[in-house]
Amino acid sequence: MISPVLPVSRAEAVPGAPGLVEALESGSVLVFRDLDFPFDAFEQRFVERPFADGKAKNVAIRNETAELRGGAGSAEEQARLRDLLVRYRRFAENLIDTYLPAYRNKVSLAGTSYRPFDVDKRKLSWRRDDTRMHVDAFPSNPIGERRILRIFRNINAEGQPRLWRVGEDFGSMAEKFLPKLPGYSGLSASVLAALKITKAKRSEYDHLMLHLHDALKRDLDYQANAPQADVRFQPGETWVTFSDLVMHGAMGGRYMLEQTAYIAVADQADPEKSPQRILAKKLGRPLKH
Repeated sequence: MISPVLPVSRAEAVPGAPGLVEALESGSVLVFRDLDFPFDAFEQRFVERPFADGKAKNVAIRNETAELRGGAGSAEEQARLRDLLVRYRRFAENLIDTYLPAYRNKVSLAGTSYRPFDVDKRKLSWRRDDTRMHVDAFPSNPIGERRILRIFRNINAEGQPRLWRVGEDFGSMAEKFLPKLPGYSGLSASVLAALKITKAKRSEYDHLMLHLHDALKRDLDYQANAPQADVRFQPGETWVTFSDLVMHGAMGGRYMLEQTAYIAVADQADPEKSPQRILAKKLGRPLKH
């Protein structure tokens, strides 16, 4: 089954309805069509030209007190762009509190980013090519018993949609690729952490997810022929998904805001729907830590 995309209208949605959490944890992409996030006259410039220095993939803040990274423009413009990202961070937090209250006070917010450029379609290495379907895994930042929840918003002022494609459900994909993955070495994981190559020791889950990420991107036959569907997120739409569960590829579109958040597997409504538990079931044993 292809990961479903579930449109949500503010007029129809019941804030806090358990069905939204259930759909999200089951691998849906929730698309909120009409949540307000207005730009003032000054901020409008941020969707008319990219205020980015081009040295990094995105412009970002790490938290509300961190300085802006990767921005461009005058001191005032960079300060206002930072303020915009802080405001989006609060918008994302309010969305979670209102529509996913089962996660209230259980989610920790990470980086907030401004993405003015089109999806990078240069001839990058296959590992860095995000047009290829993948699940999110962070090489230097082990996740362990946490989930990756992401809140995106298309802020394009010219009517350009953000283009994605989504793939089959996580369990079906894992069955195809798990037998091909190398085994986990706790000793190697400890060495990487000791050398500060990773911020913490990789668990077996982190190991498997990194190799799934790479195996998916490397397999061109799978990329071309696996079950998948194209999705268009229109300007003004906000979409929310567990990007460690939903296979996705970014195919096009400029000007987007993004908020990354973490939630512990134990704090999910149904921890058995997490990729951690799905992989353990496929292997027939608990994952190593």
